[in-house]
Amino acid sequence: MTVGEAQVRRGNPPEVLDGPFSTRQLLRIDEALRLADQGTGLVFSIFVGGLDEPIREHAERLHRQLAEPDRSVLIAVSPNQRRLEVVTGRHARKRIPDTYARLAALSMVAAFGLGDLAGGIINGLDQLASHAGRG
Repeated sequence: MTVGEAQVRRGNPPEVLDGPFSTRQLLRIDEALRLADQGTGLVFSIFVGGLDEPIREHAERLHRQLAEPDRSVLIAVSPNQRRLEVVTGRHARKRIPDTYARLAALSMVAAFGLGDLAGGIINGLDQLASHAGRG
């Protein structure tokens, strides 16, 4: 992990706190991840940092590296590149179709535009989990 990058996964707190989030924001994101995971039975992950071109392919590579990619949802955000990708695994996509993922992404982008990176991620997680329902 480098300066300006943060990867938050349930059970794996970040190794450094020099990224774009305060400790309080990291705790709020971690809680949102926990609630999304528990409420849906899916596995949600966040990546914040630089993404290589092509952006979508890099996000998909990150998603494939997760422990349970078929049941996983990855939100990959690159603030400096102004890019956001939501990648859903095979099982997760049945519960969160692309249309709903796009709606959540639009909501996140709106918050990001107002300078609220953490709030946008938290809101996006909540929307994705709500669409997925109980699993």
